[in-house]
Amino acid sequence: MTTSVLVVEDEPAILELVAINLRHAGFQVIRATSAEEADAVIRNELPDLLVLDWMLPGQSGVSFAQKLRGDERTRELPIIMLTARVHEEDKIQGLEAGADDYVTKPFSPKELVARVRALLRRRAPHLAGEAVEVGSLSLNPATHRVLAGGQPVELGPTEFRLLFFFMTHPERVYSRAQLLDEVWGDHVFIEERTVDVHIRRLRAALEPSGHHERVETVRGTGYRFSGA
Repeated sequence: MTTSVLVVEDEPAILELVAINLRHAGFQVIRATSAEEADAVIRNELPDLLVLDWMLPGQSGVSFAQKLRGDERTRELPIIMLTARVHEEDKIQGLEAGADDYVTKPFSPKELVARVRALLRRRAPHLAGEAVEVGSLSLNPATHRVLAGGQPVELGPTEFRLLFFFMTHPERVYSRAQLLDEVWGDHVFIEERTVDVHIRRLRAALEPSGHHERVETVRGTGYRFSGA
């Protein structure tokens, strides 16, 4: 369950620096050198986060960010603006265009990685790669281990991703279509009832510890994970 980061930067040295450091931090890196190239990447598969340079050939990063925020599919895509513009009015313009964070050049690669992780914790906690606990149920994405009352729980890859998403989004109701987008990916086209199969498998694995009751069916809507 590798988190993907699309880096849009037209300066080869900076693009390489950012890509290397993100890969070393465990992220899958996708590269683009223009907004147009990035748009083609996003149409094919939505990344988990975007690192976007302001000054790009053709369409600017600010204009591209505005376009993404105006599209329902990319409206919630986390965006970090990367730029040499350091004035306060520039930062305000970048943030108002839709950027969630703003990093100025020259920058520390370690700080950029930290900001990527921090933004994921705020916007998409299930992608930040950190352990999560709900009651006596704990899940560690780094070690791919689930414990219930200190005892290991064996889960398949899909059930693991499903549980991780539920545990980082408790008390919210998700339809089958939403779960397919969030857990399987928005470009995966499979039958919505497939979700029910994996929900049953997840509940069966959690049943010995009693945590299966946390996975609630909301009639006519979908599923909810109880964090109480």
